[in-house]
Amino acid sequence: MSALYAPWSLRGLVADLAAGRTTPAAAAERSRERIAGTEPELRAWVVPPAEAPTDEGSGPLGGIPLGVKDIIDVAGLPTRCGSSLRADAAPAGADAAVVAAWRHAGAVPVGKTVTTEFAYFAPGPTGNPAAAGHTPGGSSSGSAAAVASGQVPLALGSQTAGSVTRPAAFCGVAALVLTHDRLPVDGVTGLSPSLDSHGVFAAHVDDLALAFAALTGEPERAGARPPRLLFWSARSSPVDPEMRKALLGARDRWTAAGAVVDDLPEPELVDALTAAHTVVMAAEAAVERAAEASRADELSAPLAELLRRGAATGPADLEAARAVVAEGRARIADLLASYDAVVGPAALGPAPAGLGATGDPVLSRPWQALGFPALTVPGLSTPDGLPLGVQLVGAPRGETALLGTGCWVESRLR
Repeated sequence: MSALYAPWSLRGLVADLAAGRTTPAAAAERSRERIAGTEPELRAWVVPPAEAPTDEGSGPLGGIPLGVKDIIDVAGLPTRCGSSLRADAAPAGADAAVVAAWRHAGAVPVGKTVTTEFAYFAPGPTGNPAAAGHTPGGSSSGSAAAVASGQVPLALGSQTAGSVTRPAAFCGVAALVLTHDRLPVDGVTGLSPSLDSHGVFAAHVDDLALAFAALTGEPERAGARPPRLLFWSARSSPVDPEMRKALLGARDRWTAAGAVVDDLPEPELVDALTAAHTVVMAAEAAVERAAEASRADELSAPLAELLRRGAATGPADLEAARAVVAEGRARIADLLASYDAVVGPAALGPAPAGLGATGDPVLSRPWQALGFPALTVPGLSTPDGLPLGVQLVGAPRGETALLGTGCWVESRLR
């Protein structure tokens, strides 16, 4: 593991603040110092804390430093979306609704984190704190890296395909993708309205459970009961052998600890959802980013190609893809009535070497098509020490229960 990898416990910081062992000002200073010491190598921030407005916050997360992905508006800061088309963007006049919600819980936005261009594939400059010389994933690259390096204990991302799940897995941290419509998307520069979801990163699932309870007011669930899990092996995808081996070993440990782990039936349905997701995402992106499509020669090649493909998608193909999603949503929801979560790999393997690409989101596409909450659980690794993430998918609006299950699962990985 790289020396830059040093996640900051949110739960530990909240406890220290409550006990008076530290203060919001000291937490902000710790964040600034860590960024100053690591940012020249890591490059996780577009607007770092030194340039951002600060306050001490109030509420259960009062004073917690928060990173915000740079497709999400923060009052007083520009939203550049990782694109030269937004290089001269004026500061936002108001917070996005999701930022306002986290402020209400007490978190203090301290800066904007790097995103791929318009939250698609073209990478920014950010490195991976857990694996030097490897991609941190995308599109929420900066948020994942900022949490993995201990620059902040909490950071916001977004997911349309695998933009939260994959970076968390590559960087060795936890992340939660919220149910598609759990919070409004006002003030967020989106890509695909039926797929865009909010996400949040923290060191461990236990930290996310605390954060989500503070955000929503829902009490945490301990996750003490061994869960019932549906195991998805992603056999039709090119999953790295080390990922398969680690996941099968984890399955054995969960079973030995009392969990029921049954194979997910109808894996062909998951493959159909994966294919449908790509159609829906491209078609909706072509409409949502039509203004940018008119300047395609100024966009990255991957984004320009997505918008061209989406514009060429016929109504019948889009309708058929949405029908597959609707059928899959009903079927998986029915299965989850008897199980706590679907469990499988969060990414094909460890973070690929180099910063020229962000990895393949194929293992998140089917679940993102459903709009169900998804959780990346850290704790596995390759023999060389590169992080491997586990993905849990729960019932819609079942984030609290999913986090309880995730706490149990993570405790049997470490």
